[in-house]
Amino acid sequence: MASSFLSCFLPRYYGLSGFRECVYVRRLVVVSKDLRCPLAFVLFWLKSLGFLGDRRRLLKVSTTPFAQVGVSAKTTKRKESRIGKQPIAVPSNVTISIQGQDLKVKGPLGELALTYPPEVELTEEDSGFLRVRKTMETRRAKEMHGLFRTLTDNMVVGVSKGFEKTLELKGVGYRAMVQGKELVLNLGFSHPVKIEIPDSLKVKVDKKIIIFGKGEKVKITIVIVSGYDKCEIGQFAATVRKWRPAEPYKRIGVCYSDEIVHRKKGKDRTNK
Repeated sequence: MASSFLSCFLPRYYGLSGFRECVYVRRLVVVSKDLRCPLAFVLFWLKSLGFLGDRRRLLKVSTTPFAQVGVSAKTTKRKESRIGKQPIAVPSNVTISIQGQDLKVKGPLGELALTYPPEVELTEEDSGFLRVRKTMETRRAKEMHGLFRTLTDNMVVGVSKGFEKTLELKGVGYRAMVQGKELVLNLGFSHPVKIEIPDSLKVKVDKKIIIFGKGEKVKITIVIVSGYDKCEIGQFAATVRKWRPAEPYKRIGVCYSDEIVHRKKGKDRTNK
């Protein structure tokens, strides 16, 4: 009983790490069992050899204070978003109304409203500029800072000047026309595609001449989407484009006027 107690308890409790020390303890226990020594004598023997000393010495616990390890008292200034910290100029023909976290912008082209999250706030300075500031230092606040500054600037520019996006229809028989409040597209399907036009947008269909690599001039159809809400313009243009995105082999389909379609090499049909 004494041998089982010492061989199981002592190495675990007193931190005897390593194979050599554990084997040495087991050998001492076996000798004590053979000689039928009392348990108190075995414990005194182990203590005299240094096995039953201070647990911190056996485990080699460092006494270095935690504050001295990897701790710096230097404080660094948090950086602001390069876009979010820029002021927003308000033209004279635009009216701004701020009520808490709600913003209303009214101009000659229309009226827009926006609600800010609790991570950011909008303030109007005496000089007439608008500034978006963070109310807390979190990751989401950093993300919302630049985003809502851009949304606010788009609202001010939209109600005063407006935005415009152009789509190009490249392909044989690809056409578009405006019928009432619908945009009708012929994109190679067995049926025409009809898309409802929102009330805040204006859609115009025109022709454009483009020149290919060999100097060949081709007349294509373009769709011009304009309005004062930039988000709605982009959403409507993306809805039109998704019906027939430009493919990379012949670059046929619907694409933006400033979109670059990287051409891929087709299959090599030469006999090897």
